[in-house]
Amino acid sequence: MAATLREELKRYSSGEKLPSSRALIERHRVSPVTVSRALAELVAEGLVVTRPGAGAFRAEPRRAAPRPADTSWQEIALSAEPAGDQVPRSVDATGVLATLATPAPGVIELNGGYLHPTLQPERALAAALARAGRRPGAWSRPPVGGVSELRAWFAREIGGPGGPLAASDVLITAGGQSALTAAVRALAAPGAPVLVESPTYPGMLAVARASGLRPVPVPVDADGVRTDLLADAFRASGARLFVCQPLFQNPSGAVLAAERRREVLRVARAAGAFVVEDDFARLLGHADAPPLPPTLIADDPDGTVVHVRSLTKATSPSLRVGALAARGPVLDRLHAIQVVDSFFVPGPLQEAALELVGSPAWTRHLRLIAGELAVRRQALRTALHRELPALDAAGPERRTPLGGYHLWLRLPAGTDEAALTGAALRAGVAVAAGRPYFPAEPPAAHLRLSFASAAGVGELAEGARRLRVACDELGVVVA
Repeated sequence: MAATLREELKRYSSGEKLPSSRALIERHRVSPVTVSRALAELVAEGLVVTRPGAGAFRAEPRRAAPRPADTSWQEIALSAEPAGDQVPRSVDATGVLATLATPAPGVIELNGGYLHPTLQPERALAAALARAGRRPGAWSRPPVGGVSELRAWFAREIGGPGGPLAASDVLITAGGQSALTAAVRALAAPGAPVLVESPTYPGMLAVARASGLRPVPVPVDADGVRTDLLADAFRASGARLFVCQPLFQNPSGAVLAAERRREVLRVARAAGAFVVEDDFARLLGHADAPPLPPTLIADDPDGTVVHVRSLTKATSPSLRVGALAARGPVLDRLHAIQVVDSFFVPGPLQEAALELVGSPAWTRHLRLIAGELAVRRQALRTALHRELPALDAAGPERRTPLGGYHLWLRLPAGTDEAALTGAALRAGVAVAAGRPYFPAEPPAAHLRLSFASAAGVGELAEGARRLRVACDELGVVVA
């Protein structure tokens, strides 16, 4: 029937009405369903249009396909730089996207940067958001620096009870990444060098390069950043900014040793430089971890440290609430950058965060994830020891990280990271290559494995087995 009507359409002009459905039924001796389906097929092909109450009509001729857009000019516009020693404006977000990508069904996620949904406090978050949404004035414009009660809570968390920080020293931000971006943009001019740990969080490198800065690596060992090399790096580069993660460093898992904490502050003060303390893992200590050291800013009387903190890692990717803490004139600049970038964090989200951290569910949740992270860390360590005993899965000098959500593996010499991550994906497990974590040429090939983003210990064991399959495929010696 559709083929017959397609031929008959050739005798009709554009917009001319076709016979009624009843006439087509009688002429071709077919059922109403057949006519209806045939017309629907022609409509899908763009040959017929139907108008309710009016009938079916021959469609207007299809217009020629539009000329493909020629965007090649953008390569010049995005790459051309004025004369002088300018830093390229291109942004490589590969390392960040690797932790944000959703794996295909059936693929075990060992490259994620957030807690698995079963570890997220979804009920507590839903209840907090519901309560926050009913607060008087919750949907009005909040203070640009943040809700005062939430600023006070962060001040106590960052500086300690009775510590050096007041609510007025804290700005509420849209998560840790937003805070980190504001701090880097505020403290370093385009084209300037910025000292970073090596290896370090790829999002930090992306922020620096997107801001036109030149990341200068300072090596990390089992005790955190090498402070002897930090002083050399300040002198050689002339940098006035150092970005670090003193607690459970990403990706190495290192905790900055006590004597190095003091040295970082001393060296930075001597250089007239700021230290951005990215305290992303403060809420991710494991149940078997010793008491955590205080923040750097708590031991900083001179305003050297700008502190970054976030609730996101310990709760949900969608709870984009964080804080910047600083003292002195730098706070005004941080405030100005934040206002220009985003105005303010939505009031209901701030109120929900305040409801959450003030509820009994908050302490229960922190105890839960502390225990779960310890169990999962050990499960992955055990599985790796069984399946891939030759790989260093415990970070520098084989120390087990007692906080955070990942293990850092040094691969055998000559291993092709890209090939291995591809083979792992074919085997059904997503892992993060180590190259994006290095600001310069890496000393060796690495992988980062997350034990927080998997569904449980069973998936971690299976993920290690699938990684072994990938290594066997490429001939990587792991035994």
